[in-house]
Amino acid sequence: MKIATYNVNGVGARLPVLLDWLARTRPDVACLQELKAPDEKFPADAVREAGYRAVWHGQKSWNGVAILARGEEPRETRRGLPGDPDDAHSRYIEAVVNGVTIGCLYLPNGNPAPGPKFDYKLGWFRRLNDHAAGLLAKGGPVVLAGDFNVIPTDADAYRPERWVRDALFLPETREAYRVLLSQGWTDSLRAVHPHAKIYTYWDYFRNAFARDAGIRIDHLLVSPALAPGLKAAGVDRDVRALEKTSDHAPTWIEVDAG
Repeated sequence: MKIATYNVNGVGARLPVLLDWLARTRPDVACLQELKAPDEKFPADAVREAGYRAVWHGQKSWNGVAILARGEEPRETRRGLPGDPDDAHSRYIEAVVNGVTIGCLYLPNGNPAPGPKFDYKLGWFRRLNDHAAGLLAKGGPVVLAGDFNVIPTDADAYRPERWVRDALFLPETREAYRVLLSQGWTDSLRAVHPHAKIYTYWDYFRNAFARDAGIRIDHLLVSPALAPGLKAAGVDRDVRALEKTSDHAPTWIEVDAG
């Protein structure tokens, strides 16, 4: 089973790139973030013509998440994280595909930090960790996939010293991610490539992609039930090199879901 995550940075503007990637790589599941479109503007017909069924949680101009399944209807089990009924951001959707629970998330950026946006990021992270613990307690195969807006370690940034005051890299953010992993989740990319220089995001500015001045912030975490079946993981860097593409590259795993 191939499961991918891709921050598309606007599903309308990037639809040709998205459809080309789906046709070439044919993931069984694709988790999308930053749709930047309300529900009625999600390109469901184009996605269906590409061979995928989808569930999505949109929001005008901002945020938005979706789960696409090839040749199968994803069974939605949750939209939005529990714990804050007043949170109107479209940042989490969950569905079951082929017996695997897929949580697709777009964690808040948190900048500028300190400040209200960073407080919201940490609060959202706490809610994610609580929900993730509940998913593990239920047992079974689970994947949490998305743009976590977390640079886990110095090895996950081209120039880590440039990120020390950024919300993606601050100690509180990295500690929240460490707490999440300590529940029993496996960071798939790092498990498969423990010492590799591997990035998933390159800024549009300062020729960052050509210089490979990237960071790793898109993650796929697998539950203990899935970890033994983890076969491969990678980043489709070629997609980042295309015209009118996102500043993120699709990131994927191959796993034996049993």
